[in-house]
Amino acid sequence: MDQRDLGRFWGLSPEEALSHLESSPQGLRSEEALRRLKLYGPNLPSKERRRGIPSLLLNQFRSPIILILVFAASVSFFLHDPSDGIIILSIVLISGLLGFWQEKGAADAVAGLLSLVKTKARVLRDGKPVEADVEALVPGDVILLAAGSSVPGDCLILESTDLYMDEAVLTGETFPVEKRPGVLPADTPLSGRTNTLFMGTHVVSGEARALVVLTGPDTEFGKISDRLRSRAAETEFERGVSRFGYMLMEVTLILVLFIFAVNVAFHRPVLDSLLFSLALAVGLTPQLLPAIISVNLSHGARRMAQRKVIVKVLASIENFGSMNVLCSDKTGTLTRGEVHLDSALGPEGRRDRRVLHLGCLNAALETGFPNPIDEALRRECDFDLSAYRKLDEIPYDFLRKRLSILVENGEGALMVTKGALDKVLEICTHVDTSDGETKDLKEAAEEIHRLSEEKSRQGLRLLGVAYRRMRDKTAISTEDEKEMTFAGLLVFHDPPKPGVEETVRRLRELGVELKVITGDSPLTAGRLGEEIGMASPRVLTGTDLHHMSDEALLGKVNEVDIFASIEPNQKERIILALKKAGNVVGFMGDGINDAPALHAADVGISVDGAVDVAKEAAQIVLLEKDLEVLVQGVMEGRKTFNNTLKYVFMATSANFGNMFSMAGASLFLPFLPMLPGQILLTNLLTDFPEMGIATDNVDQELVQAPRRWDVKFIRRFMLVFGPLSSLFDFLTFGALMLLLHADASGFRTGWFMESVVSASLVVLIIRTRKPFFRSRPGKFLAVATFLVILTALALPFTPLGEVFGFRKIPPAFLPVLALIVLLYALGAELTKRLFYRHLPT
Repeated sequence: MDQRDLGRFWGLSPEEALSHLESSPQGLRSEEALRRLKLYGPNLPSKERRRGIPSLLLNQFRSPIILILVFAASVSFFLHDPSDGIIILSIVLISGLLGFWQEKGAADAVAGLLSLVKTKARVLRDGKPVEADVEALVPGDVILLAAGSSVPGDCLILESTDLYMDEAVLTGETFPVEKRPGVLPADTPLSGRTNTLFMGTHVVSGEARALVVLTGPDTEFGKISDRLRSRAAETEFERGVSRFGYMLMEVTLILVLFIFAVNVAFHRPVLDSLLFSLALAVGLTPQLLPAIISVNLSHGARRMAQRKVIVKVLASIENFGSMNVLCSDKTGTLTRGEVHLDSALGPEGRRDRRVLHLGCLNAALETGFPNPIDEALRRECDFDLSAYRKLDEIPYDFLRKRLSILVENGEGALMVTKGALDKVLEICTHVDTSDGETKDLKEAAEEIHRLSEEKSRQGLRLLGVAYRRMRDKTAISTEDEKEMTFAGLLVFHDPPKPGVEETVRRLRELGVELKVITGDSPLTAGRLGEEIGMASPRVLTGTDLHHMSDEALLGKVNEVDIFASIEPNQKERIILALKKAGNVVGFMGDGINDAPALHAADVGISVDGAVDVAKEAAQIVLLEKDLEVLVQGVMEGRKTFNNTLKYVFMATSANFGNMFSMAGASLFLPFLPMLPGQILLTNLLTDFPEMGIATDNVDQELVQAPRRWDVKFIRRFMLVFGPLSSLFDFLTFGALMLLLHADASGFRTGWFMESVVSASLVVLIIRTRKPFFRSRPGKFLAVATFLVILTALALPFTPLGEVFGFRKIPPAFLPVLALIVLLYALGAELTKRLFYRHLPT
């Protein structure tokens, strides 16, 4: 049995397809499913898999500078001094292994977290419905689908009820497509395969039982996934890292070429000059930045998981911290999500049991996606509906904003429509009165409008209910939604969550502005805004938005607090306008129609109970639909962002200063100020404490406002603290040359000690904006800094020091070293205060 032999399976009957796949309507046995999984592999749309250990290890050495350095060291090994080549290659290998160890731990941690929010499918195994990972599905499985379900493979429909699919990902068609069982000609084009469900599409309404025929790369989605999966847009954080990388590359290239040319001009050995220049380049390049970022993000993801926030895309953590606008729906996020029926009213505002009966009839028999309004109606239903038989259904869609069912009970067919009040009224021509008569809708329109406005001002949500006698019809279409009789209104209440006002206030204090995007009326949404602490909320309606140009929206979008009566396709437009206005935007959604906006946002946020299509589109998944959980996540995101910036500041201060000093010293010294292996050792030792930066403490004031990558600020930091470091390096040079009259080996030893000690200590100073003694570093950072300083001071007095070309330094140098380092620490602390006072971020 080969699934590729069933390439035109839509031309088979369900019985033939089941026979070909050696399956049954009750699905596969668990043992057989496991065997097929080994045969076909995981159900992924492309052949890509998680990077293995060899790939992750080789990735540590892919930098062009590292590769050139390894090549030059290899040449040195064979043509020059083998010891130099061995030292250089050993240090490069150790640095790579450290990076690999960090990144592998990060990747394993993230894989564990992602397993918590994997997409599941309901599948029949051993004749019983079970939840299984989508990746574990195989040809021959029988799956159960309902509204909101994503289709996990290319399937043949075995049976269905009022099934409508969204196939926009494959066909571009934005309207739902009706699907039903059947047999089609083998040459039927993709858009006409009404008996087939495709991987990557999702159910809009209805339900189905389907046979999985093709999985993974053999599906239609799998065949084009490489083209469909265009490179994801860079996040705000990734753009910042890229800009920082380009800046470093420019500085490194200019400096390395200059130093190499000068050394060759001074008639120094070309190979030595090349190795020296390349080692400088390694020192200038924070090659651990990718590993530091991975470790920071994975550590942040683990902390966020403890706060019930699961991160699917690591780079989104930094955006989470940078986020200054959060767009959210209101149901279940700002409100309790427990919708209660307040009343069923006739057009004149009196309670009316007939309106409730029609509403319950519609809610009990519809097969669309689960929603709290229909659940509330079902709870309140005390009618015996057993006499009614459902004939047909027109599912809810986000343009009509209504749902119709056709029923009969022996007295002829009746169509019952329920939906947004204005959308129901537009298909009505008559209205029922309290005395049982029917009159023209125009006569009651003003009274209905007054009643609607009164209830909306109380923060209540309204739906309209209408009906139409259909005589002997057994099927209906949208064309039948006309000339209906308006029966009345269903009034619902969903109160704000306890404490949500305080949570919104905390978000505001954190610099995150909440914007509510809802389909509710402006009056209902405005009332909720006031209840959650928005003073005189500014409201923009979907109608206003429809008549606005993109330029006009761009000028107004930052001023709006609530977007009301919004259609689903307008959500994405709002998000894009907010981004274009200079904001880092988060969007929180859990519905079928939220996927485009989740993709468009800088941070797409969903909840674990969301429909599959929303959860798959999100970058972050909340295990609880609660803004308080989100607040904690924002705090953790900012801690992660600040710890990443610390590494950047460290790399652009002491490291840059040391490399600039080395470049300058090579111009006037008759020998290389440090050997290439010594430069790499210095870089390795100063990088070691920074590996613990992910666990470092973050000052509280640094998480109180969103921060963004600012390469100009980083450049200013480098231009201030780099020269400061160089100043004290040159003091060291003076002490070594003028006081101790050091030779080449002594000079390199003394400067190595000063360089490592000062670079390690300054980390404790620049990691905080406070005086360093008022901000406690993390344990790993403090201990690692102490051990590195001890290593730098002890190494020249050990046999290993001789291998690196060091020698014992005169004891008289140690007090001088201590004085220079103390002055540097005081100078860095004073410079830091002046820098942040005059150059705030």
